[in-house]
Amino acid sequence: MNKHVLRDSLEDASVAPEACQVPLTNAERPHAGAEMARVLGTTAFRVALDNCGAAIAHRKYKRVHDVCGPKTHHVIMAYNGSVQRMERRSGRSVATGTFRPGAVIIIPEGSSSRWDIPKPVDVVEFYLPHATLERAAEEADTAGPVNLLERTAHPDPVTSRLLLTAADTLEGNEALDTLFRRQLTSLLATRLLAAHTGLPTTIQPTMGGLSPKVLSRAIERLRPDSDADVSLAALASDAGLSRFHFCRAFKTSTGLSPHAWLRQHRLEEAKNMLRDTDASVISIAVALGYSSQTAFAAAFRKLAGETPSNWRRRAR
Repeated sequence: MNKHVLRDSLEDASVAPEACQVPLTNAERPHAGAEMARVLGTTAFRVALDNCGAAIAHRKYKRVHDVCGPKTHHVIMAYNGSVQRMERRSGRSVATGTFRPGAVIIIPEGSSSRWDIPKPVDVVEFYLPHATLERAAEEADTAGPVNLLERTAHPDPVTSRLLLTAADTLEGNEALDTLFRRQLTSLLATRLLAAHTGLPTTIQPTMGGLSPKVLSRAIERLRPDSDADVSLAALASDAGLSRFHFCRAFKTSTGLSPHAWLRQHRLEEAKNMLRDTDASVISIAVALGYSSQTAFAAAFRKLAGETPSNWRRRAR
């Protein structure tokens, strides 16, 4: 099982406030994670990167009164806290909004504005390369240039829930999390394309599911004892589809996304081994590709509602 996960601490680079006022080329701009760390004055306590350059970070901070300068990525923020008013200033333009659960902030790459958020904030941030957004547009057959709109506490419970859910998946089984993050990146890019760009978009739905032969190959790749590449890109390439359309077709065929199918399959395999063998919990965790017994136990309990040991005792 492919377990390569690219992780980065996104060290908080110091950026002088006046630098936000000087036009920078994209190569000169700070990484979104470093600029957000400077502005918010705190280091993300959980960060995950995939190989396309997208990242997810979870931060808590007291307040914000600073200029957020141009960055290398689009920044999408979902809020998880009490209701409060906020203000964004860009030149002579002033936008106010109410930051509440279900609302998002979108800061397009290259934009610069001053933010005033007076109370403590708990947010999940998503850093999206523009190239990923363009790829989603190409896969969805959307014509014309793609420009992400700036949003200030904009109601979008769909995007908000996706991001907040992602914060709970940054730890545990590496192969499972990697597959989830790749799907999440595609889902979020598609959602942003449909809801937060200035162009009308037409996302073509997948008609029907995968053929039995293609579905069988995909499932064989996803099995724990397979050494095949289980990245979303590899699965989609093998099926001859874009990643977006592969996910849609796979779910039509199985009722589950590739990530959810893999999670459910591992749960059933774990139950069989716990019930029918005397293998230790740690050996079962290793056999199913988990990075540790703790990660396996956490994943099992999340799906089954109890620890592997308790389930084994009850099943026997």
